[in-house]
Amino acid sequence: HGPTEGTDSSMMIHSIIAVLSRDFSTSMNANYRKGGLIGIAATAIGLMSHTSHYLDVLLPPVLHCFDDPESRVRYYACESLYNIAKVARSSILRYFNTGIFDGLCKLFADVDVDVKNGANLLDRLIKDIVTESESFNVELFIPLLQNYIRRTNPYIRQLLVGWITVLDSVPDINMIDWLPDFLDGLFNMLSDSNREIRQAADSALSEFLREVK
Repeated sequence: HGPTEGTDSSMMIHSIIAVLSRDFSTSMNANYRKGGLIGIAATAIGLMSHTSHYLDVLLPPVLHCFDDPESRVRYYACESLYNIAKVARSSILRYFNTGIFDGLCKLFADVDVDVKNGANLLDRLIKDIVTESESFNVELFIPLLQNYIRRTNPYIRQLLVGWITVLDSVPDINMIDWLPDFLDGLFNMLSDSNREIRQAADSALSEFLREVK
């Protein structure tokens, strides 16, 4: 039997995560913070299918480290979230609109190349989880999309077009219904100085036009 809420083993797991979170992830020492993130990811992997019961305590220290001044710590935070998402799968989606997507935007706009690469892998995994899940809340995502779509950072724009395209390809999600909420943002991307972004926005708009017809 796995550890469930209220049992001795559950309390033990909660206290382990609390120590990793309190004494390591928020330590003044960057190596301790890295160690805490590795420990949190290892705990999630060890919990396997029970990870979903502990996401409320596993995720906050990881998301907090996305703002770390040290690029290696940000990278480890990205890797840690990747490992948690890999075992939690669709359970992670209830935190998508309350921290994970904001985190992805920060990581995509990061100045460090390793962090950016890690963010790309994380983004791909979360998109896979969304496409195979039936519990994605588009209604909560749209205000986030509106908030970020006015940004001119090319990496954030790339991330947004990617998400618009992926969500539009999910059979249960009708992005056409939400098109007025982000259409002007997509139009603005057509004049982006980055050719890839212009092409991605153009392709997304063409697809919507085809669907409207």
